Amino acid sequence: MSRNNPPAPENLAFLIWAATPDHPELITTPLVHALAARALDCQVEIHFAGPAARWLVEGIAANSYATPTREKSILAFLRELAAEDVQLLICSMAREAWIKPEEKLIAECHGAVGATAFVARTLEQSWRTAVY
Repeated sequence: MSRNNPPAPENLAFLIWAATPDHPELITTPLVHALAARALDCQVEIHFAGPAARWLVEGIAANSYATPTREKSILAFLRELAAEDVQLLICSMAREAWIKPEEKLIAECHGAVGATAFVARTLEQSWRTAVY
């Protein structure tokens, strides 16, 4: 391999912040893209920030559908992603701002990370990032 042709990244991190529970039709695209990346053997992380962090609260995704026909809940997508080893991460600042202390996160959430975690991914050569 030459220095002019660095290896292709094998990792993809998504930041979801605008696709909130108020607009469930916006969440499917990044989730489907994450599944497609896993099908291409990429390591995938999804960072939920701002009000999009509410997707990881128990009961929110289970009762939300992206289409009027309600064929697949958002929770079904999240469970499929978790089964494919996609890391579902909540921004620690978003958790403090948008999640009430008595609310529980879904079991598929892999924990909280700071904003620095996603910014670090944008700086690593082996990672690509996308923002939704």
